[in-house]
Amino acid sequence: MKLKILPVLSLLFGTLFLFLGNGLHSLLLPVRGSAEGYSNEVLGFLGTAWATGFVLGCFFAPKLVMRIGHVRAFSSFIALIAIIALLTGIIVEEHSWVALRALTGFCTAGTSMIIESWLNERASNESRGAIFSFYISVTLFGVVGGQMMVAFGNVHTPILFMICGILYCLAMLPTTMSTAASPQPLKSVKLDLRKLYRNSPVSFVGILLIGIANGAYGTLGAVFGARIGLPDVTIAAMLSITIFAGAAAQFPAGRMSDRTDRRYVLAAIAAIGLVAALLLVFIRPSTAVFLIPMVALYGAAANSLYPIAVAHANDFADSGDFVKVSGGLLLLYGIGTIIGPTLGGPVMTHFGPHALFAVTATAHGMLLAYAMIRSRIRAAVPLADKGSFSPGPTGGSQLSTTPQSLKLDPRAERRDEDSNDNLKEA
Repeated sequence: MKLKILPVLSLLFGTLFLFLGNGLHSLLLPVRGSAEGYSNEVLGFLGTAWATGFVLGCFFAPKLVMRIGHVRAFSSFIALIAIIALLTGIIVEEHSWVALRALTGFCTAGTSMIIESWLNERASNESRGAIFSFYISVTLFGVVGGQMMVAFGNVHTPILFMICGILYCLAMLPTTMSTAASPQPLKSVKLDLRKLYRNSPVSFVGILLIGIANGAYGTLGAVFGARIGLPDVTIAAMLSITIFAGAAAQFPAGRMSDRTDRRYVLAAIAAIGLVAALLLVFIRPSTAVFLIPMVALYGAAANSLYPIAVAHANDFADSGDFVKVSGGLLLLYGIGTIIGPTLGGPVMTHFGPHALFAVTATAHGMLLAYAMIRSRIRAAVPLADKGSFSPGPTGGSQLSTTPQSLKLDPRAERRDEDSNDNLKEA
C-alpha cells in the first residue's frame, strides 16, 4: 500500500489542504452570515453560487488549462481562492460574498480537475484502486477537518478567514514544487441529458433529487443550526456527523444493492431519509442530545443514495461508458445542488428553520415514489450482469470530485477491459 501511495503523496497532501480550506470556508460563511443578520435567501444563494461556479468550471476550466499549462493554471486558481477567502473576511457584505462564492466554485473545479488528472497520470493499473480510495478518503477528512476548525476560532473576527487563506496557500506548494511531468491535457466535459435519461430514468431523476436534498441541507444546515441557537461547535459536529454517517452507511447499503434490484434499495433508503426529515420537521429538536442522533440517521440515508444511483445507471450502460455516464450524473448532481439552496432559503424564511427538512423530505419522497413506479415499468438487471457496487464520494452539498476523477476509479478500468474483450470476440 505504501509503495502505491508514495509517488502521489505530495499531491495528496495538497489535496488535503485544499479541502481543509473548502470545509472551513463553506461553513464559516453561513455561520458568520447568520450572525450578521443575512436573510435565508442570501445564505442559500451562497451555496447556489458555489455550485453554479463549480459546474461551469467543469466545462470551461479545461480550456484555460490547455492554454496556459497545468502548473500556471493551478497556481492561478489557488491564488484566486486564497484571495477570495481573505476578501470575504475583510468585505463583510452579502452581495459581494455571493459573487465571490461563484468564482470560488469555478476555481475549485479547476484545481480539483488538475489534481485528479495528475493523480491519474501517476497511477499504474496496480495502484489505481488504492490511489482512488485514498483520494476519496482525503477529500472526506479534509472537508470534515475544515468544518471542525470553526469550533476553535471566533467567527466574528477575520482570524478564521486568514486561516483559510493559509490553508489554500499550503495546498499550492506540493504541486507547484513537484518535479513530475505535467499530465496530458484535460478534456472538456460533455453532458448529454437525453442519453443519460434513456440509459436510466431512475438514476437521472434520482440524482437530480438527491442533489436538491443534499444541496439544501449542505448549504443551509449551518443556517438551520444558527437559527435554532446552537453553538458553533455543535453546528460543526452536526454537519460532520451527517457526512461520516453517510460514508459508513454506503457499505451495507451497497452490498444490499448488489443482491437485489437497486431501485428497491434506493426506495428503502429514500424512505428512511423521508422519515428522518419528517421527524425533524414535526418534533423540532433544538438541543444536541436529541438533534444529533436524528441528523445522523438523516445523513446516513441522504449521503448513501448517490453511489447506488450511479451503480444502477452503470448496470444499464454500455461497456466503456462508465466515465461518460458517471461524469454526466456527477454534473447532474451539481445542477441539483444549485436548485436545493435556492428553494430552501425562502421555505425557511416563511415556515421556520425546521422547514429546511420539509424540502429534503419532499425530494426523498419523490425519489421513493419514482423508484417504485419505474420498478414496475422496466425489468431489473439480472444479478449475473450487474456490476459490483463501489463507494463514492460524500461531502454534503459541495461536489468533492470532478468527472476527471472517474478515470481513477477501478470500475472504469474494468469497463474498458470488458469493452476490449468484446471487440476481440467480435
